[in-house]
Amino acid sequence: MYIPDFALHEAKSVQDASRLLAAHGPDARVLAGGTDLLVDLKSGRDRAGHVVSVRNIPEMQDIHLTDTGLTIGATATLADLDAFVANLPAYRPIGDATGQMASVQIRNMATVGGNIGSAVPCADLPPILIAMQASVALVSARGERTVPLAEFFVGPRETVRKADEVLTTIFVPTPTAPSGSAYARFALRDGNAIAVAGVAAGIELDDSETITAARLSMSAVSPTPGLVASAAEVLVGHPLTDSTLEAAAKAAAKAAQPICDLRGSAEFRLEIVSVLTRRAVTKAHKRARR
Repeated sequence: MYIPDFALHEAKSVQDASRLLAAHGPDARVLAGGTDLLVDLKSGRDRAGHVVSVRNIPEMQDIHLTDTGLTIGATATLADLDAFVANLPAYRPIGDATGQMASVQIRNMATVGGNIGSAVPCADLPPILIAMQASVALVSARGERTVPLAEFFVGPRETVRKADEVLTTIFVPTPTAPSGSAYARFALRDGNAIAVAGVAAGIELDDSETITAARLSMSAVSPTPGLVASAAEVLVGHPLTDSTLEAAAKAAAKAAQPICDLRGSAEFRLEIVSVLTRRAVTKAHKRARR
């Protein structure tokens, strides 16, 4: 197989990228790290007559911390993000995902925006970022709009991003205290394997260690990584006990919509979801108590 011919456009700014996307419409694709798009073009999963590269737009590469939260440029690599959060306890849960994804070589090329924007159901970053109440910025000639990440995905490989919009940044608000988040995944082998299933959890506690808020999101077992309200509801208003943990695990498994493929059967994935929910919630609770 080979990559079909296409016209490559090197955008010099976000506005330039938006103009190019608007000019070429549905026939255009965004290129950042290329670890998804180039594979899809080569395999025939996707087609494009025009490819707009945003890799060299400086403001989209930056990761920085402010008083209100963490801003992640969409073309920052997974390795960049993993290194940045390593010594930031409030944002270290993101490392639960970035530290396990793909291989070292891929993490040095793949971008944060690509992992989110491709809307692949098995992507690892969306669940933990959703659990941490992240949002994304979409920019076009019409201006900028902010979308909660939990509302960004509408289906497999489908998002609310319009054809001329550029996903520029991801914002993760400063976690309220006491709170904690965690992501647990299962893959068939270390390093290069795609997740068979993944579960992220975010919880907030009061002074008596009663759970006052909870957010759960899943990877690889549903069409989109949205919030699993039913699993969160059984946790809120209670301390974390074996019974509440079991109820959350059952609710998450019930909400899952897994498929059967080479990586595992639907039945196997449902069992894994229960296990991963217990792990993610327990780890998030432990972090919240620190």
